[in-house]
Amino acid sequence: MKKLLLVLAFIGANQFANAQEIGIRFGDVSGGDVAVDGIFSLDKFSRIHANVSFGDGGVGLDALWDFLYKPVDGESLKWYVGVGPSMVINDDFLLGASGEIGLEYRFQEAPIAIGLDWRPTLWILEETDFHAGGFGLNVRYVF
Repeated sequence: MKKLLLVLAFIGANQFANAQEIGIRFGDVSGGDVAVDGIFSLDKFSRIHANVSFGDGGVGLDALWDFLYKPVDGESLKWYVGVGPSMVINDDFLLGASGEIGLEYRFQEAPIAIGLDWRPTLWILEETDFHAGGFGLNVRYVF
């Protein structure tokens, strides 16, 4: 199990090295309260929003495909929705599907993006359960 966690951490670190935005997500995150947060742009209106968290004796992984919508106010404030897999590896193994809806503000004067989102999760494996929490604050550096 420790070797699997090490391999997953290495793969995650390698992928986060190629991110267009990287930062921290605070709040209710799979596997803990704080996660490394990364954005990988696919095109103008879609992206992969990934998190890796360490805490509660395990590792949490989320990879959501977000769809960006027209800016709410000019070019800085955008809203998005997304869906994707979530996984927690600790004493129990949890695998599920998460949804996401949020607002993001990108500062024009500085390479910083701040976002608020809600990420409910339907856990399918080891136990079937619906978690309606998942509120988070994202602070990321934009490359």
